[in-house]
Amino acid sequence: MNMYITGTTIRDLRERKHMTQLQLAEALGISDKTVSKWENAKGYPDITLIEPIANAFGVSLPELLSGNQIQNANVSANMLRSKLYICPVCGNVIHSMGEAVICCHGIQLMPSEAEPADEEHMIFTERVEDEFFVRIDHEMTKKHYISFIAALSSDSCRMTKLYPEGNAEARFKIGGVKRICFYCNRDGLFFHDVVKGIDDKEAGYDTTRERKELEDTAKMLFGQDMENA
Repeated sequence: MNMYITGTTIRDLRERKHMTQLQLAEALGISDKTVSKWENAKGYPDITLIEPIANAFGVSLPELLSGNQIQNANVSANMLRSKLYICPVCGNVIHSMGEAVICCHGIQLMPSEAEPADEEHMIFTERVEDEFFVRIDHEMTKKHYISFIAALSSDSCRMTKLYPEGNAEARFKIGGVKRICFYCNRDGLFFHDVVKGIDDKEAGYDTTRERKELEDTAKMLFGQDMENA
């Protein structure tokens, strides 16, 4: 792992717990002078002390090593505000409903920032009975492909894993879906906000220009009511 606990992290966590150097030392079975050395960057804790230090501060090992203490006041937050972490090494996808410290293959992952779908990552949605049929206009080679498509609602996240040389498409039950995300292994995460009256029609639209004109017209007619639908 490309991280190790720093003296600054130890001091910050100790002060948050309202502990003295002596109290921390006694909890770890070492001297307060040793704790002082750590906090003044004159030494590092032995690897065998990492877990006891985490326990003393009441944090997880990833939080301790990264220096980021996670505090989620509402673990049942709106799923539309949830986060996706994607490992650049193995493609592992981790979904979180709040802040988290997540590592994979020795790398601390940051939440992916989704961008609106563009001309090079065009998305088409079509209603088929009670489902959305979602298609991404994108090549699916072994080197350049869409790795997953996800449908988000206020209370659920449904994901379909895709593979090179397959089809960049998926089906999701319509109920509550408000955003569709998809991930390009080269260009990152993209999103498409579902618009009632456009995306749930029986037929899809073939150009992003036509869709943009329809969205602009809908906004003029319905304003905020459409956005909150």
